[in-house]
Amino acid sequence: MNTLFKALNDETRRQILELLKVKDMNAGEIADKFNISKPSISHHLDILKRADLIASEKKGQFVEYSLNTTILEDLLNWILNLKK
Repeated sequence: MNTLFKALNDETRRQILELLKVKDMNAGEIADKFNISKPSISHHLDILKRADLIASEKKGQFVEYSLNTTILEDLLNWILNLKK
């Protein structure tokens, strides 16, 4: 859970999640949306992957990233159970 909150704590990573909510993208497509270096984008993607917020799949010479909504559902359930 700590890894999840760490991943969500960064504005760039939250913006990446918003992009992936619309459609699956490769790292180059994601990097084109930001004014930061490609290695920085790779670092953000790695943190999101370790938190299970995104999944990756090799497609040809590219790795495509997609949003993993299962972990978000688990987080929402955990938060809702705190109210009980």
